[in-house]
Amino acid sequence: MADLKRRAFYFVIIMGIISLFSDLTYEGARSLTGPYLGLLGASALVVSTVAGLGELIGYTLRYFFGRLVDKTKRYWLFAIIGYTVNLLVIPSLALTNNWQAAALLIILERIGKSIRKPAKDTLTSFAGAQLGYGTTFALEELLDQLGATIGPLFMSISVANNISVGDVTAYRKSFALLIFPAIITLGLLIITRVLVPNPEHFDEKKESTGAVKFDRLFYLYIAAIALIAFGFADFALISFHAQKNALLTPVLIPIAYMIAMIVDAVSALIFGRLFDKKGFLALSLSTFVASFYSIFAFGNSTSAIILGAVLWGIGMGAQESILKAAIGKLVDKKVRATAYGFFNAIFGIAWFAGSALIGLLYSINLVALMTVSVISELCAFIILIRITYLTKKA
Repeated sequence: MADLKRRAFYFVIIMGIISLFSDLTYEGARSLTGPYLGLLGASALVVSTVAGLGELIGYTLRYFFGRLVDKTKRYWLFAIIGYTVNLLVIPSLALTNNWQAAALLIILERIGKSIRKPAKDTLTSFAGAQLGYGTTFALEELLDQLGATIGPLFMSISVANNISVGDVTAYRKSFALLIFPAIITLGLLIITRVLVPNPEHFDEKKESTGAVKFDRLFYLYIAAIALIAFGFADFALISFHAQKNALLTPVLIPIAYMIAMIVDAVSALIFGRLFDKKGFLALSLSTFVASFYSIFAFGNSTSAIILGAVLWGIGMGAQESILKAAIGKLVDKKVRATAYGFFNAIFGIAWFAGSALIGLLYSINLVALMTVSVISELCAFIILIRITYLTKKA
């Protein structure tokens, strides 16, 4: 038993390192794709539409691929194919000469993530049976966010070193350099596949026989995460607000985002461990704390923006760790990839719809924006308290 737990721990660390290098690759690229599209001639509407469409397609396809993973049980196959598409299209941006080609690659990168995400989350969840689901996803998120922080910094330094040859060329050279972390990611993934061919053996619970259906508790949980996503603004709008109202200098805006990412990683670890001890009460607590982020993030002072970024980071940390951990706890492993796909699809659709409404309200009335955001998050908190009661009762 101790040996199995130790192997599960090493597996999670390796998967976390894979996440680190993959995030370094695509988060580094995403920090520049907007400006790059603009330099290639795309309008603000095109940039916004490409980003939104990529996310929407990427999230909704996860349900389809999740069902395929559960049907075939080819976890590693989907993970490897997805990572290959997800990562190798990124350095290909260096070869584009027009915004249409670049936009296609950006959307293809999101599709690649939709292929591998349900399989990868399911593989990770198997180790959760040994280590605790909250701890498992928190450790992975900690390493994941390290890559998400290094990536944009790496790209910023690369562009600065190549800017003398022109903006477009500097961006292309920077995208080309991302081939190295992409290859490292794929190499580590294949090595892990060879070393740990059957991570499902970490989960010693017998797989249910016959048809397995999602229960009422699962759908109640999905309603809660949809409300969380709906009321959660993208950081791009927060940074837009800070810049528009001169609340943060151009130098301090990425610092605020870096603070949010650091808080994300730390809160993921704290709340992930707490989830293993207190269950859904930990998710209820993190949701309540993050519920008021918009009041500060869209405030009118520098200190308010920073506090808003901290609360936003707490919410993100919970979303990236506990939300996924809860699926492992609620759903039989026979249909877990489908559950992860469904969860991601609903989350993505709700976030897309909420972001559109919040963006519209921003130009109309900030108080209305804050009200919608806070009410949505608090409704999710109420549902999660109900789930906490039901799981304790069970």
